[in-house]
Amino acid sequence: MKKFRKVLDGLTTSSPGGSIGSPSGGSAAGTPTATPTPKEIEIQETLVSENFQLCKTVRHGFPYQPTALAFDPVQKILAIGSRTGGVRILGRPGVDCYCQHESGAAVLQLQFLINEGALVTACADDTLHLWNLRQRRPAVLHSLKFNRERITFCHLPFQSKWLYVGTERGNTHIVNIESFILSGYVIMWNKAIELSTKTHPGPVVHLSDSPKDEGKLLIGFESGTIVQWDLRLKKADFRIYYDEAIHSVSWHHEGKQFMCSHSDGSLSIWNLRNTTKPFQVTFPHGKIQKDGRKESCKPILKVEYKTSRNSEPFVIFSGGLSYDKAGRRPTLTIMHGKAITVLEMDYPIVEFMALCETPYNNEVQEPYAVVVLLEKDLIVVDLTQSNFPVFENPYPMDIHESPVTCTAYFADCPPDIIPILYSIGVKHKKTGYSQKEWPVGGGTWTLGSHTYPEIIITGHADGSIKFWDASAITLQMLYKLKTSKAFLKPKPSEGRAADLVEDDPFAIQMVSWCPQSRIFCVVGISAHIILYRFSKYEANTQIVSLEVRLRCEAEDVISPSENENNPCFTESGSHSPQPHHHQHAASPGSGTTEGNKDSNPCLKVKDRMVRVPPGYQAELVIQLLWADGEPPQQITSLDVNSAYGLLAFGNCNGLAVVDYLQKTILLCMSTLDLYGAADPYQRLTRSPRRNRQSTSEFCMRGLSNLYSDSKKRIRTSYQSLTELSDNQQSIDTDRSKSPTSDHVNGHCTSPTSQSCSTGKPRVPMGPEGPRLTRRGPGRPPFRKAQSAACMEISLPVSHTEGYASRRAMLQQLHGVAMYSHDEHHATAPYCWSERAAATESRENSFSRSRSSSVSSIDRDTKEAVTTLQFGESYARKSDTLPTPCLWVGTSLGMVLLIPMSIPTDHEERMEEPVTIGPSGTVLMLKGSVLRISFLDCMGALIQSPYEVWRDLNAHEDPDRMRRRKLVHISPSSSQHTCGEGHLAVVCSEKQAKVFLMPSQSCLFVHNITESSFVLRADVVSVCNSVCLACFCANGHVMTLSLPSLRPLLDVNYLPLADMRIARTFCFTHGGQALYLSSPTEIQRITYSQEMCDNLQEMLGELFTPIETPEAQNRGFLKGFFGGNSHNFDREELFGEAAAGKGSRSLAQHIPGQAGMEGMKVAACGVVGDLARARIALDERGQRLGELEERTALMMTSAETFSKHAHEVMLKCKDKKWYQL
Repeated sequence: MKKFRKVLDGLTTSSPGGSIGSPSGGSAAGTPTATPTPKEIEIQETLVSENFQLCKTVRHGFPYQPTALAFDPVQKILAIGSRTGGVRILGRPGVDCYCQHESGAAVLQLQFLINEGALVTACADDTLHLWNLRQRRPAVLHSLKFNRERITFCHLPFQSKWLYVGTERGNTHIVNIESFILSGYVIMWNKAIELSTKTHPGPVVHLSDSPKDEGKLLIGFESGTIVQWDLRLKKADFRIYYDEAIHSVSWHHEGKQFMCSHSDGSLSIWNLRNTTKPFQVTFPHGKIQKDGRKESCKPILKVEYKTSRNSEPFVIFSGGLSYDKAGRRPTLTIMHGKAITVLEMDYPIVEFMALCETPYNNEVQEPYAVVVLLEKDLIVVDLTQSNFPVFENPYPMDIHESPVTCTAYFADCPPDIIPILYSIGVKHKKTGYSQKEWPVGGGTWTLGSHTYPEIIITGHADGSIKFWDASAITLQMLYKLKTSKAFLKPKPSEGRAADLVEDDPFAIQMVSWCPQSRIFCVVGISAHIILYRFSKYEANTQIVSLEVRLRCEAEDVISPSENENNPCFTESGSHSPQPHHHQHAASPGSGTTEGNKDSNPCLKVKDRMVRVPPGYQAELVIQLLWADGEPPQQITSLDVNSAYGLLAFGNCNGLAVVDYLQKTILLCMSTLDLYGAADPYQRLTRSPRRNRQSTSEFCMRGLSNLYSDSKKRIRTSYQSLTELSDNQQSIDTDRSKSPTSDHVNGHCTSPTSQSCSTGKPRVPMGPEGPRLTRRGPGRPPFRKAQSAACMEISLPVSHTEGYASRRAMLQQLHGVAMYSHDEHHATAPYCWSERAAATESRENSFSRSRSSSVSSIDRDTKEAVTTLQFGESYARKSDTLPTPCLWVGTSLGMVLLIPMSIPTDHEERMEEPVTIGPSGTVLMLKGSVLRISFLDCMGALIQSPYEVWRDLNAHEDPDRMRRRKLVHISPSSSQHTCGEGHLAVVCSEKQAKVFLMPSQSCLFVHNITESSFVLRADVVSVCNSVCLACFCANGHVMTLSLPSLRPLLDVNYLPLADMRIARTFCFTHGGQALYLSSPTEIQRITYSQEMCDNLQEMLGELFTPIETPEAQNRGFLKGFFGGNSHNFDREELFGEAAAGKGSRSLAQHIPGQAGMEGMKVAACGVVGDLARARIALDERGQRLGELEERTALMMTSAETFSKHAHEVMLKCKDKKWYQL
């Protein structure tokens, strides 16, 4: 615990603190403030570095790019391997474990040690790994690296410790599972086939022991050769040579026949009594054509042959459809007797596996379900019902149903919000699932003691919103909201809109949610905002639409007949955008197609009464308008406050504030106008520039698919909000360039910026042709939805490679002006010219180091609004009481305070207008402002005021007035302890500052990073205190104490390889965070030591002690005549004594970390035993010494007694008995 004491002297306007707090040199009125009396502030900080530790907690979602599947029929747990080296192990709900191979090599095959609590993985780097599953965090015990051969197939018989490994050369090696050492017993390919065979049989594609005799190993080669190898006699029992390549083999449980799947779409059954020809060959999906020939079919990649006691055998296979049926989806075929059922899948089948009652391969299998692993889904089919329904998946495998574009994380939510969301969401669940229990029910999981309500919100490219219950490190779908229902479906025939149709016009960019009032706001890709209210009742409603013209008017109007060399200067004047608000969208005006699009929003709101179901119901839609053929800029910041009834949003053009109670626009100003006379920069006129071409040309492209084609080359040009470059204006090499004409402090002008209006009337188009603006050629009107799932963009570290890494990253991060160009769109009519693209590349490559000392910037520099925060604060130094304020953070590191006057009475609030206007107060930081939060004078986090939720659609009680119930947490509530004022914590991408309000004095400042920049920052509560958590572009996760900004944690956790992580990373209270680790998975982490300590308690147990089921008694006669050898001793054949040691050059044994830890524990145990033995010996010696002393004393006592006895005897020797 550290106590900070800060004595704050009164700061006058001439002091340095005054210049920092208010560049205007005083209050909003320009008069100097009176010197306040010195006061003392005491804050006790309880957080220390020992309170923080970073670790992963759990991963949710579908495994990305799955490759392998395995199931333990006794433990009933499922394992899925992926192409990136990950392994997901699933059991009952709550039992979900993620493991990662350090090499990152793809997992080729998985093999459970059934009911042993272990798993063998074979990876693409030809390494075998043994995982210990008897701990909550599985670890590798052993690894075996093959050096000269490639692993193609593995087989581990039930209750065996010897693993058969097939290789690409056709050889079969045997590995001891306990020691992970290669046996000297090897089945060479040239011994397995006949000597007369002239060709190599190919890689091993199948290995299995015969159900009839464990001493017989069936080896399948890719070329079609099948060999049954006698392990005892070391020779082949029979060899089968088939014309078609083999993909898989499956035994009948009696061991008398087996089935093969082939590359020509056929299934062949072979009887061991006659292996010269197949017993039966069928083409399940091959029909006989008119000319008598069979249809050519696709390969059957896998087949499983499972028997049942009470019915015909099941034959389950994937593939085998005829080639002429183009466009058919992947299928799984179930043949049960004469019935053939074809199940069409939405995605390609990676692997499938039948789940059977018994783990023994020589018993009737009794399959009850089949697990099908698809490329993007996991389904389980119920085989016990004739219609083969699927089970309802309890895992959150549909996060990627539509690509995730944004995330939000809320911890410690109101306890009633999760049940009510679930009760409404469950009404919309799909039906038709199997009524039986989910078959993967292994492991154990209990609700830990350290749990509280948590909700994760995901926004998607199709405009849908999903609410997830994330309590107790689980994830369960609660409620799904479709924002597209508020709009009319876009019609491609509406003039120019046909060329501008977005594939995902409703994609979600950001969300804002108040759990207490249940007000929910959504920002979409089409520059629209939707405000939702929650209701438990359905209602008939009409959505109110507001339209805002949030942009600067272009003054420079140049016709093609004008000379490009004519300079165009802008003059000082008003820069206010023009607001427009209507109940409905404005109808297009008369004129050209260009004019029809102007003053229209990108989408059309439904203008009729609609029936809305219970849940979140749209109340208000705000849309930015097109103007001068220019699309609206993307919205970059949003905040909503239910207590004030206000909503604020901004972009690179300015700021707008909306009263959503009265459905009116209160403020709509450019960022420059917000300063007034307090503008700290001297905005100079820019050098004249040439325009490139008419803005009538546009380039559109759609959202990349979730799994984009590897051959597609996408060139993206992203500019950050804080480095918006003036790319639409080409650089004249003959003209001198001013250092401030393009960049100031590393900030650039907007890619679609226009010069601000000077109040002069706009010049209409004349007969000389369409006018030109400063917009670049072929720019898309608004960008496609940026899916956080499909961003795989490498970021250059140096600012000299193509474009600055920070510019590229923040542009994607905030989603502004994304322009793409690929091979497909190169032929489109609206594209960049090569000259324009080259010019843009030159401009993008230009960057300057950021410096807050630069005092003048371009007049046309677009200063984006990057963060907004409502709260009770002091807008001016002279204020004595807190008032509702809006804090505005910009991309130039400026923080502006805007006071508001809001009527307090309920009736007045609904009728009287809210007054709002800039105060002139400006605070300055380095870098773009990311986060603003408030602390009271005791260091506690001040929550924003909110309105207690009330259902507006509920039946009103006439005895009770339905008034708004507001909860205000004012910083003046603690005046009796520490006086007036509060602390404002402001974090930018470079530094953090703590200001004391209302004096606006900077108490603490900390430069977070010099070489990188902060992507995400938030003030969170941890261990009953607060801290500032930051995530940097270089992968560092940092925490700083508050208010002193002492570094508490700095861990290089996550190298930022793509923008998906940057766009989805978010912090929350309780020391937790999350991000999208892959297009289909959410990774949750914690940076709290307390949660790391409790994590073992929260995780589920993968292994549960279960008695292995006993094998069925086959009877004497069946066992005798069946010939099954139960006394087959593999140790006798494969052990070192009989087979010798394996070649060291062929495979290298690598002890795993868990193995090393076990050795350390064992070594510590041996040392402890020796110490205890030594102590025991010492104690024994001491006891022996004591015994010797006691013996000596007894001997001395005995001698004394003997002496006395002898004396008595001599004395009484001559006396008579009666004399005694």
